[in-house]
Amino acid sequence: MNENRREPDMPARRNRVSAVLAAAGLSSRMGRPKPLLPWRGATLVESQIRALLAGGADEVVVVLGSRADEIAPCAESAGGKVALNPDYESGRASSIRAGLGAISPDAAHILILGVDQPRTADIVASVVESHMSADAPITSPRVGGRGGHPLIFSARLLPELRRISERRQGLREVFERHRAEINAVRLNDPMARLDLNTPEAYERAYEEYGRL
Repeated sequence: MNENRREPDMPARRNRVSAVLAAAGLSSRMGRPKPLLPWRGATLVESQIRALLAGGADEVVVVLGSRADEIAPCAESAGGKVALNPDYESGRASSIRAGLGAISPDAAHILILGVDQPRTADIVASVVESHMSADAPITSPRVGGRGGHPLIFSARLLPELRRISERRQGLREVFERHRAEINAVRLNDPMARLDLNTPEAYERAYEEYGRL
């Protein structure tokens, strides 16, 4: 008998979820760093990392660029793994590629989310569980017939994901290529479509969702 065999760990490896949390942008429209905005008793980046881990992610790679020195301690204190994107001003596609370069080689599924798209652990868990059950190349939440986030991709699509670019519309290119195979998760929680792009959007969302 081979004592080095690790058969009990095989299902865990097959189900390993690596999350990429894009948090590198300039936050120009917001006027202050989005990752450091107050949210549920912490900063937005800390809250996001904790929700992702509680919802089923095995690791969270936080991609930083602008103000990285300020944001990294918050990300690491919440259990995130920091990856730097020196090319962050070129757009989110470069941050996703940087995050993919830092995920575990054992990742079987890749969850992708922006730090300005706060989600609860329950939303994350619903999407992760549906993705695992469906064994689809892509899983996308739907709220009232409209697409939401986070998106989850099978690691089978990693070669395509690593080639995304702003010129080709980032993740949309991969999404459209596999549209007929997408597993849609129908949710009733409008927070699955929340996106904090402006101070006004943040203030409204904070009053409704961001307070403890």
